Amino acid sequence: MSKSAIEWTHSTWNPLTGCNKVGQGCKNCYAERMARRLKAMGLAHYKHGFRLTMHEDVVDAPLLWEKPRLIFVNSMSDLFHEKVPLDFIQKIFATMRSASWHQFQILTKRSQRLLEVNPEIDWPSNVWMGVSVENDDVRFRVDQLRKTGAKIKFLSLEPLLGPLPGLNLRGLHWVIVGGESGPGARAMEKEWVTDIRDQCQRAGVPFFFKQWGGVFKARNGRILEGRTWDDLPKRAQRTMFAFGAQAR
Repeated sequence: MSKSAIEWTHSTWNPLTGCNKVGQGCKNCYAERMARRLKAMGLAHYKHGFRLTMHEDVVDAPLLWEKPRLIFVNSMSDLFHEKVPLDFIQKIFATMRSASWHQFQILTKRSQRLLEVNPEIDWPSNVWMGVSVENDDVRFRVDQLRKTGAKIKFLSLEPLLGPLPGLNLRGLHWVIVGGESGPGARAMEKEWVTDIRDQCQRAGVPFFFKQWGGVFKARNGRILEGRTWDDLPKRAQRTMFAFGAQAR
């Protein structure tokens, strides 16, 4: 577990690390850069760099964290990677089900695999399932997410690489938007962001603007039209209060 600098969560939990690229959103993968850095630092969990690796020793870790928190699952990988066995996925879900005082946030680009294993998953109410959608070419991920049994469904439109007009937000509970950051970051247009915000407002879906991104993301900040946009699903409010802003 680590305290997270990601604006929409409290902590990260990585029982799985490593991945491979599956689309334009992966081109400048932050997790790959971080894994190489952690390997160079000698961290045991990253001795294989960014090769897909399961870490059985941390599967039960959230059960030891007493204070309720928002937990981003596998920030350094993808739980629904085609090489992750179903029994390992189910171990992760068993832990999340048992740690019912936390809220778990899972994000995947592999919506087809997610849909394939969906019938084998007993979805707990404290698990949020999201898909990444970076441009119109992968809009199909939204429809595949909608077909799952997840109780809370969300979209991460980051890095946003193009406009997404006319999104079908039916059955969705949250939308995150953010620009790409780090070396080689591709630009995001303001009009793409405000259009998605307006779509969310019309549909009554909470909207979270994470960042403008860029090579110097801290300098560019996360202000959109004079304010921050930090809306969360309703069930997150109690967890945010319990964990406390000072602990973030």
